[in-house]
Amino acid sequence: MAALRGLLFLVMALAFCFFSKTVVADTGTATYYTPPYVPSSCNGFQDDGVMIAAASDAIWDNRGACGRNYEVKCEGATNAGDPQPCRGDQSVVVKIVDYCPPGCRGTIDLSQEAFASIADPDAGKIKISFQQYSMKFMDVLNAIGYAWMLN
Repeated sequence: MAALRGLLFLVMALAFCFFSKTVVADTGTATYYTPPYVPSSCNGFQDDGVMIAAASDAIWDNRGACGRNYEVKCEGATNAGDPQPCRGDQSVVVKIVDYCPPGCRGTIDLSQEAFASIADPDAGKIKISFQQYSMKFMDVLNAIGYAWMLN
């Protein structure tokens, strides 16, 4: 049993090395769209929930963005109408399920619920930082339910 715990500790330490790399976020703008969210370009009539987004040409990657998760953080206003649109230091993780066609007003078009979780919807458009989201070390631990500690 002790050998198994030691092996699991080693695996976790190696996972930490791979999942803890520093990533520099991109910047852009976000807008939002309202329900209904189906059909979507990526998944047709599948219900993907509400923490979703549509990708502009900047990240669409010829449908390659479908299913990718992005962490999006409000960085500020894009106009003088709402100088403080951000809701604190919040970020939201969204799944790309749709395409925001040419002429799209933002880099990422968030669902109304995702936008409202990081900014005042009255702003309409905000400055953002965003990065592709992948599991971090603590997410891995949570996903396995700390099973190695329970034995």
